[in-house]
Amino acid sequence: MAKLNNYMQIKTTRGSKILNIFFLLFIQQGLIAQNISNAPKDERALYAETKQVNQFFRRFNNEEAVDGTRYYDKDKEYRDPKTREKYLKMLFDSQNPALTKEITSQFIAAVSTKDKPVYLDFHGGGWFSQITTKFSWNGKEDKLTMFLELEDAGVGTKWIIKKIIFPPFDKSFEKDTTGSKYFLHPLSHELDFMNLHKAIQSNKDNIENYTSKEFSPDHLTLFLNEIKKGNLKFITVSKVKFHFTQVNNWYFELQEFNRSGYNTGWLISKLTKISNAKDKETLLQQIYNQHE
Repeated sequence: MAKLNNYMQIKTTRGSKILNIFFLLFIQQGLIAQNISNAPKDERALYAETKQVNQFFRRFNNEEAVDGTRYYDKDKEYRDPKTREKYLKMLFDSQNPALTKEITSQFIAAVSTKDKPVYLDFHGGGWFSQITTKFSWNGKEDKLTMFLELEDAGVGTKWIIKKIIFPPFDKSFEKDTTGSKYFLHPLSHELDFMNLHKAIQSNKDNIENYTSKEFSPDHLTLFLNEIKKGNLKFITVSKVKFHFTQVNNWYFELQEFNRSGYNTGWLISKLTKISNAKDKETLLQQIYNQHE
C-alpha cells in the first residue's frame, strides 16, 4: 500500500508538471500572437526585424504575419493584397536616399497587381548570393568574392560556387604589353613547333604571353587548384548579400542591416528598372565583375 501511495504521488507530480508546461506554452503562444501595435516598444522592433532570408521571402509574399505567425494557402490572410501592399513598404532600406517613394511605389505596384501579382519563389531561380570572404594565399591575407547559386540536386536543391573573383590571380597572369619579347614565330609549324620547349620551360613564368589577346584566367579553376594544393586557405566570411532578377523588368539587392529601430534585418538595399534582356545582361556582368 505504501508503494502504491508513493507511485500515485509521483504520477500526480509528473501530471502537474505536464499541465504546468502546457499552461506556460499556452501563455507564451498568446504573447507571441499579440498584434505589433499593442506590443511593448522593444517587442515591436523585434517583430519588425526581418531576421532571416527565408522570412524575407514569406513577408514579400505576405505568407507571414507581423508577429511571425505563418499563413498557409487555406488561411484568409494568405497573400492578402491589401495587407501585402503595406508589408512590402516595410521591406526597403529607409535610410537609402536612392530608394525614393516614386521608384518603390512603382515596384510595389508591379508586384502587387490584382490581375497578375508576382511572388518570390525560393526554388524559382533568378536570384543568387554574393559573399565577401577573407582567404590567406601563400601566407598573405586578401579579400575574395564568391558568387553562389542554387542548383537542382535531384531530391532537392543545393548552393554551388558559380564564380570567383580574386584580383591577385590576375596579377599572376599579367602579360608583357609590348608583345615583343615572348612569341611563337609564325613559321613555327615548319619546325614542328619545337620552339614550344623554350616557351614552356625557359619562359614558364611568362607562359600567359603565348595565349590570345582575349585570354583571361578562370578564377574558379585557379581557386579550386590552389585550395587543393593548400596554397589558398579560408579564414572567414565578412559580408553576404543577394541579387534578385526574379521580378520581370526589375532588379533588387538584398542586404542585412543590424541597427536599432524597426527598419532592420534583411531589406532591399538597391532597386533598378531593367528595360530589356540586353540591359539585364549588362547589369549582371557588372555585378559579376565587382570585388569588395
